Amino acid sequence: MTEPRKIIIDTDPGQDDAAAIMLAFGSRDELNVLGITTVAGNVPLSYTSRNARIICELCERRDVKVFAGADAPLARKLVTAEHVHGKTGLDGPSLPEPTMPLQPGHSVDFIIETLRSEPEGAVTLCTLGPLTNIALAFQKAPDIVARVRELVMMGGGFFEGGNITPAAEFNIYVDPEAADIVFRSGVPIVMMPLDVTHQLLTRKDRVARMAAIGTPPAKAMVEMLEFFERFDIEKYGSDGGPLHDPTVIAYLLQPELFKGRDCNVEIEVTSELTVGMTVVDWWHVTDRKRNAKVMRFVDADGFFALLTERFARI
Repeated sequence: MTEPRKIIIDTDPGQDDAAAIMLAFGSRDELNVLGITTVAGNVPLSYTSRNARIICELCERRDVKVFAGADAPLARKLVTAEHVHGKTGLDGPSLPEPTMPLQPGHSVDFIIETLRSEPEGAVTLCTLGPLTNIALAFQKAPDIVARVRELVMMGGGFFEGGNITPAAEFNIYVDPEAADIVFRSGVPIVMMPLDVTHQLLTRKDRVARMAAIGTPPAKAMVEMLEFFERFDIEKYGSDGGPLHDPTVIAYLLQPELFKGRDCNVEIEVTSELTVGMTVVDWWHVTDRKRNAKVMRFVDADGFFALLTERFARI
């Protein structure tokens, strides 16, 4: 039996972030969640830090440490997405306020200390929101970059365009300067863009299979998805909305579900029209260094089968 892979989840919950965290909690044999770090994104930091603890308590994982991190992007005003996620970020189910405390200390310091104390190449960073905490950690402690096993992230888009502007995906758009620092850092990156997540629709039959599990976490997740998907159904005219963030955790569990290629990815930080765009050299038309494994295809049925099976274990 191999040791579970050590991960830090950096997140801005968000209903789809909740699904990603729950997928990790349902996969204890494979994944050891060293801590959850929160960042402002989908909703302000006070809500993302609250929501992470609500999810831990819902899944009876009060042992997982939650740290609050950056409350604003590096160089811009915070843009949030209450129009998608609701005022709290977890709108949908009625969930009690968390009783477990936030840990003392800042997310950035927890990330640095953990990467320094664990063996080199032992810790994977799983980022589900803007990359502010990661960029701050890399700036404060450049020595940790070489210690990261891999950074698996949800963010960006190329053939699919953007979802907050025509060119930009939300997580990158909120803090493009942070994304730029991370993509230039040399850390091994796996990128889950909208091109993948838009193939993963919460169709009624898929949600029904989750509902059939019947446990409190599964029930809460179904109610979250029913709230969350209404925005995307209206926007895209689809049966169900895309489920973005669990792709990060699914990749660690079953990488064979995904197909992509190594590309150069640059982040646009200056253009008013395309700020936050991930400029992906998919066809290798430049000689710029390939700095990310960019995913493009996913086995949607396999992904939802994994999600349902692991939710049933919580």
